[in-house]
Amino acid sequence: MQKFSADIIYPVSSEPLKNHVIVTDDSGIILDITDAAQHDAGTVQKFSGAIVPGFVNTHCHLELSHMLGKVDTGTGLLEFIRQVITRRDASQDVIYEAIRLAEEEMLKNGIVAVGDISNTTDSFLQKRQGRLFYYTFVEFFDLMKSSDAQVNFDKYISVFTQLEENSFNKKSCVPHAPYSVSEKLFSMLNVENQREATISIHNQETPAEDALFRNGHSDFSDFFNQFGTHMDMVPIKNASIEYAIQQIPPQHRVLFVHNTLTRKQDILVAQEVFEKCFWATCPNANLYIENRLPNYKHFVETGAKVTIGTDSLTSNWQLCIWEEMKTIFKYQSWLSFETVLGWATKNGAESLNFNDLLGTIEQNKKPGLVLLEGFFPERKSYHCKPKRLI
Repeated sequence: MQKFSADIIYPVSSEPLKNHVIVTDDSGIILDITDAAQHDAGTVQKFSGAIVPGFVNTHCHLELSHMLGKVDTGTGLLEFIRQVITRRDASQDVIYEAIRLAEEEMLKNGIVAVGDISNTTDSFLQKRQGRLFYYTFVEFFDLMKSSDAQVNFDKYISVFTQLEENSFNKKSCVPHAPYSVSEKLFSMLNVENQREATISIHNQETPAEDALFRNGHSDFSDFFNQFGTHMDMVPIKNASIEYAIQQIPPQHRVLFVHNTLTRKQDILVAQEVFEKCFWATCPNANLYIENRLPNYKHFVETGAKVTIGTDSLTSNWQLCIWEEMKTIFKYQSWLSFETVLGWATKNGAESLNFNDLLGTIEQNKKPGLVLLEGFFPERKSYHCKPKRLI
């Protein structure tokens, strides 16, 4: 049995608590949360600052961890993709070691679960160790060329079958983005996924994406032509997200990722279709690639369930949800700490279907406990670092 207390505790599922003690067993399961007066002070580990649940990183590309510093900042998405394609090669030893170190960094920074994109099996060995909860999104694409759908499906389904699913490792087959998946490939993925699957999809990251669907042509089609790939006819829509909404079965959890240019009307349309609809923001990656952030007011005003991701070390300087929160507060200080903390914990756990154990400090859960040492919300003192307690 262990006992933890701090100046303030944020259960997330209820109001913040002062003068309270969290009691856990040695594995981290919450046994009770009680008034501090009920405990001998000598039996309690008391900290200065705030205790929060472990963080949930809903969007990462762990297999790209070896690309730290290899891709330029501020280039825009198309040039970013070009640099990833041309610079990602490395030896397996280098890739595996970078993945190991990246996971270690996430653990140190209080992350307990990760929604991870995989195009290869490179991260699977590390995931089997069970140090973090993972929801692996094996990503499929055919660059909107239906004639290539079958060969690409066969390529990525072979990756999918090599990851064993268990209590700490969930998986699903997911489309990369609206501009890169044909209707034929979408239909193949829909057959593979279970009813309760979470479907992750990159969404509205750059102006060229919506322009492609409004006009049937944009910088995206020219970009793919450079690589010898000619896109099939693109269905005309008001926005790329409309195409994605029409292709994904409504019974799934859907996790739209980035949403840098997502409008209020896009959110409302998606939430009408999907009962379990989530929106992952990766602020540091958005600034790294496109020098822009989503309009968070659109998400707050529509009651959207926002989550937070880091993206990969290709497009970020670290893998730390607290650093993502700090960036949000820096540019959007009107948002409350409690709101953004909910994005980083409760909403993230729900989006990955780990909310039976993670996301909130409640009896019988095992969320992990993170100390924000020296943090006091009334001072907006966001310069502290997270420290994992259990």
